[in-house]
Amino acid sequence: MKIRILVVGKLKEDYWRAAIQEYQKRLKPYAEIEIEEVNDLPCPEKLSSKEEELIKEKEGELLLHKWNGQGWPIALDIKGKNYDSLQFSDFLVKSLERGRSSVAFFIGGSLGLGNNVLNAARERVSFSPLTFPHQLCRVILLEQLYRSFRILNHEPYHK
Repeated sequence: MKIRILVVGKLKEDYWRAAIQEYQKRLKPYAEIEIEEVNDLPCPEKLSSKEEELIKEKEGELLLHKWNGQGWPIALDIKGKNYDSLQFSDFLVKSLERGRSSVAFFIGGSLGLGNNVLNAARERVSFSPLTFPHQLCRVILLEQLYRSFRILNHEPYHK
């Protein structure tokens, strides 16, 4: 099984990298995890909504180019479907089946994902109605993937 995480922006802080590495290590027995970053575009404080959309679309083009149609496309989107952990593990299995053992999760930058990525995604998932920094979204996604595989393999997990 292959899980690709396509994300706008690079990790700069060591604590994010440490958390990501820990979950990647935990996930090794279950799946191949590939994290692919694209550069985020400069984002001044005061942008018009049209300028924000343009930045999201350009970042989206970079994500879609990296994706290249490989894996069942899933966008992390605040307006996406909410799952509990058991439901998410079931969702993961179905997505892996649809993608022939490969899925691709998209995580946007500080402005979110552009419509080009949202329209390309076959599924949209939300982990919360709250807004999280994209660095934290990576960690949350990896933790939920790890939890899902533990559930699917009938291994203990924290409820």
